[in-house]
Amino acid sequence: MPVTPPTPEEIAALAVRDGLGLDTEGLAAFAPLVTGSFGAYDRVEELWAAEAPVAPEREWSWPAAGENPWGAWYVRCRVEGAPEGPLAGRTVAVKDNTAVAGVPMANGSRLVDGYVPARDATVVTRLLEAGATVTGKSVCEDLCFSGGSHTSHTGPVRNPWDPSRTTGGSSSGSAALLAAGEVDLATGGDQGGSVRMPAAMSGIVGHKPTWGLVPYTGAFPIEATIDHLGPMTRTVSDAALALGIMAGPDGLDPRQPDALDPVDYLAEIARGAQGLRVGVVSEGFGIEGLSAPGVDASVRAAVEVLAGAGLAVEEISVPWHRHAFDVWTVVATDGVVAQMIEGNGYGMNWDGLYDPDLIAHYGQRRAEGGHLFSPTVKMVTMAGRHALTREHGRHYAMARNLLPTARAAYDAALADHDVLVMPTVPILPSVIPPDDAAPAEIVVRALEMIVNTAPTDVTGHPATSVPAAPADGLPVGMMIIGRRFDDATCLRVAHAFEQAVGGFPSPHVASRPAVPAG
Repeated sequence: MPVTPPTPEEIAALAVRDGLGLDTEGLAAFAPLVTGSFGAYDRVEELWAAEAPVAPEREWSWPAAGENPWGAWYVRCRVEGAPEGPLAGRTVAVKDNTAVAGVPMANGSRLVDGYVPARDATVVTRLLEAGATVTGKSVCEDLCFSGGSHTSHTGPVRNPWDPSRTTGGSSSGSAALLAAGEVDLATGGDQGGSVRMPAAMSGIVGHKPTWGLVPYTGAFPIEATIDHLGPMTRTVSDAALALGIMAGPDGLDPRQPDALDPVDYLAEIARGAQGLRVGVVSEGFGIEGLSAPGVDASVRAAVEVLAGAGLAVEEISVPWHRHAFDVWTVVATDGVVAQMIEGNGYGMNWDGLYDPDLIAHYGQRRAEGGHLFSPTVKMVTMAGRHALTREHGRHYAMARNLLPTARAAYDAALADHDVLVMPTVPILPSVIPPDDAAPAEIVVRALEMIVNTAPTDVTGHPATSVPAAPADGLPVGMMIIGRRFDDATCLRVAHAFEQAVGGFPSPHVASRPAVPAG
C-alpha cells in the first residue's frame, strides 16, 4: 500500500511536534520537499513485493474443547520434517513468539493475534530438517514480558504439578506441555529467564544458550541485546541434542558472530564431569524477603550430589550478581520501550532480517489499542517512556557501559571455576492470581522470580536449569552458569547431576484440572 503523503495540516502538526519553528511561509516552502520524498517508499514497496515470501498452506486448528487442560496450546498443527534425522519421530512444540509459516502467531498478545507468518524461523527450519514434527504452537505470556504464567490473552497456563500454580514464564506453554508429557521437545525464548524460570517451576530442563549462539531470526524481539532462543526438554541429553541442531550462524541475525565452530553437545556430555570445579554463588541464596528456605535447601543438597559425583565444590561470592540485576532492569525497561513498543518489535539500525508484515500488523494494532497490553507491559511502558522522556536514554547508556564490569565479574569467577551454581528461581511456584486481581498482584506475580536469571541475559553467559529435589511437593531448579560459548560444560555438569540422581521426577498428571484453563 503506497504511503499517503501528509496534508498541509499534518505537516504543520509534525513541525510542532518536533519544535521546528516554521511559520506559514516556512511550512509552504517545506511541503513539496516533504511530500516528494515518498516516491522512494513506493518503489521500495514494489521491489519488496517481488521478493516477499508467501506463506505455505499448512493445516492447523484451534485446540479442541477438553483437549487443552493446562491452557498450554495456542494452536495445533502437524508440520512434518525430514523423514530421517536425529529428531525423526520426535514431536516439538514451538513457543508462540517464534514463527511457523502458515500457522497463526500471537506472542501471547491481543495486539499480535491474527498474524500469520510467511516464513519459518531459522530454529524451526533446523528442527524440521533434523526430522522433527511440529505439533503446535505453545502459549507464551503477553509479549513474553512475564515470569509467571497468567498474562497471556488466552488465559493462564496451569502447572501439571499443581494446576492452581504458575508454570513460570514466559515460555509457559512449552514447560507445561513437556511436564505433562504431551511433546518430546519444545522451544523457548529467554530475555529475563523465560526458558529457565518455567523449567525450574515445572520440573524440566531448560538451556539458555550463550547470547548469539542460536539465531533469533523469526522470533518476536524484545530487546536485541538480551534476546535468546533455547531448547526445553525433559532430559539433558535431549537438550544437548536440540542445542546442537539449533545453534550456529544463519547470516541473518546480527546478534551472532560471523563464524562459530560446531559442537557435538551429545559427545561432550558423554565425557562426564568428574574433576570439574563448581563455584556456589552465595548471592544467589538467602535473598532477603524472597528466597524460600526449601528452595535453598534443595539446591544445596543438589550441590552435595555434584560433590559426591566427583566435582570440586566451593562456596564463592560474586557481588556483581546483585548489581547485574539492576543493569538488566534498566536495559530491559528503556530498551523494551525503544524496541518492542516504540519500534514495533524490531526497531531500526541493526543489520538483519526484518518482518515487515509483522511490524505493520502489530504496529497498527498497537496504535489502535494499547489498552489491550497486559499490566506488566503497561507498567514497563510507562516506566520506560518516563525515563526516556526525562533522561533521554542516559541511564540506558550508563547500564550498557557498566555491562563490561558485570560480565568481567562472572568471567573472573569462571576463570577459577568451570561453572557457577545457584537456585534458578528463589521461590516455589506461586498461586496463579485470580481473573479480577489488582494490577499490583499481577505484576508482582509476574516479576518476583527473575533476580537470579536476568543477570546472565544481559551478560550473555550460558545457563542450564535442571530439576533439584522438589520442596513441599513442588519443583525446584538448580541453575548452572558457564563461560560464554562454553555451553557444553553447563550441559556436562547438568548431565552428571541427572545421572547421579537417577533421572528427574515427573508430576502426577492424572490430577488434571476439571475444566480447560483460560
